[in-house]
Amino acid sequence: MSNVEIAREVGLAPSAVLERIRKLEQSGAIKGYSALVDPRVLGHGMLAFIAVRTADQPGEDRIARTLARMPEVLEVHHVAGDDCFLIKLRARDAEHIGELLKKKIGSIPGVHSTRTTIVLGTEKETPVLAVSAIQARSTV
Repeated sequence: MSNVEIAREVGLAPSAVLERIRKLEQSGAIKGYSALVDPRVLGHGMLAFIAVRTADQPGEDRIARTLARMPEVLEVHHVAGDDCFLIKLRARDAEHIGELLKKKIGSIPGVHSTRTTIVLGTEKETPVLAVSAIQARSTV
């Protein structure tokens, strides 16, 4: 949204919105801006979630850092339950996912097992966190 659209939505002047956005950026509430790229256009149309079970001790993050450095991995989450990490990745096809599992993820020392879920279709996928006008006013 433009500053003018935001100002209209929250009932403030555009200059006040700009000032508040700058404060949110400085405080770290706004981490940055990005373009939403269609992964299919880049040849990475297959989406998968992979549960990873490891031998890492609580508090260790060596495996998480290794997973996060892989360009195909979009997200790495430390999770509670039987698995240690849940990763979201994009790949060219199922064969590419197999290669990643064998040659990259499976070869990380300490990775015991993986469980892969291939996404057949996506109803909603967004990096946008919904913030109401009332929440926006209370954070600045």
